[in-house]
Amino acid sequence: MGRSVAHPLTVGTLAKALNAELVGNPDTLITSVASLDAASDGDLIFFSDSKHRAAAERAVTSILLVRDTDRDISSGVRLIHPAPHLAFAQALDLLFPADRVIAGVASQAIVDATALTAGAQIDALAFVGARTRIGTGSRIHPNATIHHDVEIGDDCNVHSSAVIYSGVRLGNRCIVHSGAVIGADGFGFQPSRHGWRKVAQVGGVVIGDDVEIGANTTIDRGAIDDTVIGNGVKIDNQVQIAHNCHVGDNTAIAGCVGIAGSSRIGARCMLGGAAMVVGHLTICDDVVVSGGTLVATSIDTPGQYTGVFPTTPHRDWMKIAATLRRSIK
Repeated sequence: MGRSVAHPLTVGTLAKALNAELVGNPDTLITSVASLDAASDGDLIFFSDSKHRAAAERAVTSILLVRDTDRDISSGVRLIHPAPHLAFAQALDLLFPADRVIAGVASQAIVDATALTAGAQIDALAFVGARTRIGTGSRIHPNATIHHDVEIGDDCNVHSSAVIYSGVRLGNRCIVHSGAVIGADGFGFQPSRHGWRKVAQVGGVVIGDDVEIGANTTIDRGAIDDTVIGNGVKIDNQVQIAHNCHVGDNTAIAGCVGIAGSSRIGARCMLGGAAMVVGHLTICDDVVVSGGTLVATSIDTPGQYTGVFPTTPHRDWMKIAATLRRSIK
């Protein structure tokens, strides 16, 4: 069963918006979307993976987004596009438009008199601290907390229960999901005769444009220099990025990844779920790290890297690692 859309469109209108070739009646109305397996009459679906071909062939009454090479897979209405999955994502933005931002401060919000929020929507129970600037078209959802001296660009969304500490800068069109914490202290301690002495964390966090930060993800402030997240970075839920890290443009980080302090991740990298990155190392551009992999040394050559091994007593593991290195050489 398909999911009803918020803003129905004709396939002719959608074809123009997607720059897709239309095969079929342009006046057909799109009122629902579905996955291939759940498709029924009139649902908009997409087909891009050959292993799902049988399901696509059965979906003759659906509206199908396909590549040119698969245009004959159905006799129904088809939208021909070189990248069906990407086109489907674009279609979802049109069929399920985001809520319109209505500039203003809710009566139950707490906004410091020195904060600049003109053009932004500040919902009930949100808190905005002193000297903070929130750009035009941005929305601070209920119960979000924005500390003092924060800069948030235009058209951003900070969802409920997210916390942004002082000294953090967000670019334009960023999304911060619920429970995310940006700018908390890094894990900085030095041993002393009396135990662990806390090292003040006086840096900030600088986040570029078009960044999405998942629920319950944490990005720590720098110890002295800033933690930096580049433009277009996508970070999943429950990710930990420690102090002084740099993440390059358009890198994607899946859930439960942990990146230790002062690591530098290049541009266009992909880190699979639960991958771990040791501190003070560098990963070059265009690297794929498989899920569950431990990156313990710097990577200076693009490619895919995988390393999964059962837990072993440390001394035994070091012997095994030495043997493996010799066998590879």
